Parts: sequence; C-alpha cells; structure tokens
Amino acid sequence: MTTHVSHLSALSAAAAAVFALSVGAQAQGLPPLPEAIKSAGVLKAGVRCDQPPYGYKDETGKFAGVETDMAIQIAAWAFGSPDKIELTCVTAENRIPQLAGKKVDILIATLGVTPERARVVDFSKPYRWGGSDMLVAKDSPIKKLDDVAGKTVIMLKGSTQAKWFEDNMPKLESMRLNTASDALQALKQGRGDAYTHDAATLVVIAAKDPSLRLVGESFAVSDAAVGVRKNEPEWLAYVDAALDRMKAEGLYAKWVEKWIPAEIRPFYVDAFTKPKPTAR
Repeated sequence: MTTHVSHLSALSAAAAAVFALSVGAQAQGLPPLPEAIKSAGVLKAGVRCDQPPYGYKDETGKFAGVETDMAIQIAAWAFGSPDKIELTCVTAENRIPQLAGKKVDILIATLGVTPERARVVDFSKPYRWGGSDMLVAKDSPIKKLDDVAGKTVIMLKGSTQAKWFEDNMPKLESMRLNTASDALQALKQGRGDAYTHDAATLVVIAAKDPSLRLVGESFAVSDAAVGVRKNEPEWLAYVDAALDRMKAEGLYAKWVEKWIPAEIRPFYVDAFTKPKPTAR
C-alpha cells in the first residue's frame, strides 16, 4: 500500500492565525525538545487518512481531523511554526512498523492502548477513550453483538476490533481489509454482514448514509494515546506535556467543534471529557 506524505508548506491565513495564538519558539510550560527531534527541524507524524473525524483527507485531498490538528499543534509548539510538519498516512496495520522503522517519530492515529502494543511502543498519557461498534444495513437482522455469530464481519487488519474478536469470538467468519474505505465498500456490496470499527468513525458514516445503521452495543473500549518509540523518555515527556497543555487551553473542544457536525458532537465531547465507560 502506498504511503502518502505531505509537507504542509502553507496554511490558510485563518488557520495560521489560530495557531499563532499558541506558538512560541520555546513553548511555555513544555520541557526541552529532545535533540534528535530538534535537529530534524520538522515533526514527522503518522496520522490516519481514512478515519473522520480524527484523521482523514478532505474533498480537496488535504489532511484534516482532530488528531491531525493535534499533530500540527505539537509541531507549532516544538518548532515555532505549524508548517514544520511532515504528515504521513498510516493504517491500523502499518502504523507501528512505520514508527519502529523511523519513517515517523510520533503516532497520533486512533491508537488504542493495549498490552500487546505496549510491548513494542511507549504510550503517552491517554487523551480520550474510544469504543467499538458495528455498522450494518438498515434492514439487517443484526440487533446486538451476539447476532453476528455464524456471519461474516468485516474488520481492519491490525485493529483493536480484530484482536477483540480473536479473543472473544474465535469462530467468527472475518474479512480483514486494509482501509476503512475498503471495509465500507465491502459492506455496501454485501460481501459481509457487518463492519466493525471504532464507534467514532462509524457514527460519522451512519450519519451520512441512511441505508446503514449502528448496532449500538459498545465493546472493546480502550484509551487512545500517542505512540512513540521505546526508550525515548525525553520525547515522551514532551508529548505528555503537550497533551496537558492542549487540555488546559481547551483546544480539544475547539477541534471537536471545528471538525464534527453539531448533531453528533456530544459523542466526541464525552470521549475527551468523561470517564471511560464499562463495556464488553
């Protein structure tokens, strides 16, 4: 799969003005930038490109979304300019290899915190939680999670959902694809009975497509965090401090308002502000 890389050489005047309010050569309240990151002169960040509203490409092909803005903000604080960023599209399957291979220095890519992943990457403090759900055709007989027994469920390779079904419904028929767009197409074509993914992504799809609906039973709820390579404590400390500053300055709320339609916004506000719910 081709990895798309973009140097954001220019932001709109409006976007630049927003970021300018919180940009400084040495951002107040943040620890020193590690020399390895500083010497590169640019933040190399892996983000999702097919998971609105967190990370995606808009209709003009530009990077967009809440987590994309998080990455741009860290670059602004680290280097004094939101232009000092190199964004790379990553998938659920290739994001950790991209980080380990030093193609990127940070993952802000719908990365759920799991024990398996913690063995190979270091996680920042969580900045939100995320649950999982299933998307089905509007007239589907599937009403709850257990109804998919004996049916084909579409999921992404390397995803939290794939691991959950391996552990909890090992006899399930699964169709594992690379991207959210491929999975949605497979569902629409009837090649699977349900498509499971982060509920935050599925809420957006269901709101736009009246032929589909959410099953509505949450499962595999986990914290989402930023991923960095193992044994980079100074960089991890910088990222944690940046996340604290985002929260203190109310930036998450601004980004949720910017990227998410009002009718589904409460779902995302809860994910950033309320405790993680209990679910299967």
